[in-house]
Amino acid sequence: MTRTVMLLTTVDWTATARYAQGFAAASWRVEAFAPRKAPVALSRYVARHHCYRPLRAIASLRRALAEACPDLVVACDDRAVCQLLKLDAAEAPGSEIRALIERSLGAPDRFATILSRPLSMAATADAGIRTAETVAIEDDTALAEGLARFGLPAVLKADGSWGGDGVMVARTPAEALSAFHKLKRPASRLRSFVRAFKRRDAHFLLEAFTPTMGAVSLQRFVSGTPAASAFACWKGEVVAQLCYDVLVSDGAMGPPNVIRRVDCAQMEEASRRVARHFGLSGIFGLDFIRDAAGDVHLIEINPRTTQGGTLPFGDRRDLPSALAACVARAPCGRRAAIETDIVAFFPGEWRRDPASPYLARGFHNVPWDDPAVLKQCFAALPHDPPLRKQAIERLLASAPQHAIEELRPVLA
Repeated sequence: MTRTVMLLTTVDWTATARYAQGFAAASWRVEAFAPRKAPVALSRYVARHHCYRPLRAIASLRRALAEACPDLVVACDDRAVCQLLKLDAAEAPGSEIRALIERSLGAPDRFATILSRPLSMAATADAGIRTAETVAIEDDTALAEGLARFGLPAVLKADGSWGGDGVMVARTPAEALSAFHKLKRPASRLRSFVRAFKRRDAHFLLEAFTPTMGAVSLQRFVSGTPAASAFACWKGEVVAQLCYDVLVSDGAMGPPNVIRRVDCAQMEEASRRVARHFGLSGIFGLDFIRDAAGDVHLIEINPRTTQGGTLPFGDRRDLPSALAACVARAPCGRRAAIETDIVAFFPGEWRRDPASPYLARGFHNVPWDDPAVLKQCFAALPHDPPLRKQAIERLLASAPQHAIEELRPVLA
């Protein structure tokens, strides 16, 4: 009997299409609930696309789940997680949709803590994980007290943000005060309307009509380099995971462009403790800072899939395959393992520097087998014809021979 997974996303991240590839390799049927032009909506691995409608988010999600009747749902961004939780709260006890959500996430009532940066960090510290101390900041007085306690530099974070947005490092009291007020207050209606028009994103219309004050926290700054773990778990037990150090980031606070897979007992143990403490099921990620001594400090829980979790590194390191096997209670297929520990993410590192040495030294995870997704990535290139042509030619020079003919009509 073929099982079905539904991938949920409200944004246009390419990584969601990689999870479609992973579940398809496990011989599962893949359906997607996503914006109309999201890469996953175009993926050859998606059997059916259900259109996400921001202005009717919960109703469109309920309808998609009722039509697909999936065995599992996987949320691929924070907003999608929140919408699943809202739908769960709106459903009657014992409903099929509620049972599906609880099977796919774990206990929904634990997510109030996970989604709060100060509460989640307090919980992980109580679980014995080395954690960067984090406190909620309500006003200027609390900020001054937090700075006196943590010192400078310090990190300010807004709940409900992701991908590096809503995170600011302050190196002076004045910078901290400015960052706090910027993160705390909602955007003006005019700014939200302009962003909705420019980005063609209806979420900014919702912000214009229903602005909310953000919850802000202050986190002790840890000097070092970024690292992360991605893990699949089932009923509180980790069934597959991988750990990596970040070699190149997309900007100062952005997602990774280049990573090196590592064996790290500290990150592995932290993942097991988080999964067990919150009783999680699904695919999640943890962000760390590795200090000069090599120890890692947890700075954030990602309550959904991450870019790193898309990578197949073999047995117990292919997250979609391992999770699918747990749900089906049977062995599942998986993708061929990446043979090098260094991975350059496409299109991030390619856009940052088409001549980056990591594109040749490591594994460049270009979706050669998913031409429509690849074409969508090309759309984000500079529109200057010579630069665009040069970048595409450089990329295609590394394409495997079997992909060239299939790509030619797509790129025409």
